[in-house]
Amino acid sequence: MKTILSSETMDIPDGVKIKINARIIEVEGPRGKLTRNFKHLNLDFQLIKDEEGKRKLKIDAWFGSRKTSASIRTALSHVENLITGVTKGYRYKMRFVYAHFPINASITNTNSSIEIRNFLGEKKVRKVDMLEGVSIIRSEKVKDELVLDGNDIELVSRSAALINQKCHVKNKDIRKFLDGIYVSEKGTVVEEE
Repeated sequence: MKTILSSETMDIPDGVKIKINARIIEVEGPRGKLTRNFKHLNLDFQLIKDEEGKRKLKIDAWFGSRKTSASIRTALSHVENLITGVTKGYRYKMRFVYAHFPINASITNTNSSIEIRNFLGEKKVRKVDMLEGVSIIRSEKVKDELVLDGNDIELVSRSAALINQKCHVKNKDIRKFLDGIYVSEKGTVVEEE
């Protein structure tokens, strides 16, 4: 069954500029600018104003199947993530977990890559480069903690995943050998009151 028209709207906060050009959405805010391509989705994006003069983003799907109708909410969530990124930014915190050999990590290349040493006592140096726009620092207050900051949630979370995957225990029972670097907290750079 096809629905003739399904649409959803979302509010655009003050201090955020949104440009739409052929399903490429550009969001600009106090922390920077992010773009996202929605060309693969068969949706209409419009900037509208409601009765009170508040700016809104409206997404329509004409004659869409259930899949197309579901993609409206997905696209809105992506735009919400972009808006949060350019206003508050994203911060992931990671902790070192080890039973015996202390993991030694040093941040190189002006906070854009990390070198992990002594993982399970191995001599191998594991080097992980952060994705573009993601910075990494050692936490001052907490021992054995890394802090990843960036505007794009996908790049920040993928950088965290790359670090996590580099410290993968091979040929051992992972229920017993829990060593690694794991994400401990996800949030925004600007703390919410």
